[in-house]
This record gives sequence, C-alpha cells and structure tokens, in this order.
Amino acid sequence: MALDDWLRAIGLVLILEGLMPLLAPARWREVFLQVARLRDGQIRFVGFGSALIGVALLLMS
Repeated sequence: MALDDWLRAIGLVLILEGLMPLLAPARWREVFLQVARLRDGQIRFVGFGSALIGVALLLMS
C-alpha cells in the first residue's frame, strides 16, 4: 500500500468522522456524552467490533 493510499484512507476517515458534528452538533454532543457514561468494557466491545469490521472490509477488498 503506497503513501497516497494511506493518505486517502485517513482523509476518508476524517471526512466521515466530521460529518456528524458538522450536520448535527447538538445530537453529536448528546451521543458523545452517552458514550462517556459507558463502562470501559462496553467501550472496548464497541471498539473491538469496529476494528473487526474494518479488518474484514480490508480483507474483502
């Protein structure tokens, strides 16, 4: 994977991460506060699931 592929991937992540606070900042803040109240194990589970889906998508491409 070349550097330009990495830059595109990071750029896409930043675009997707920025859409929610751009389009609905109040709702984004509510969701952020709800996530902050979760237990560590719950946050780890969500992170693990996201990472697993990401790896699966990379393997499929």
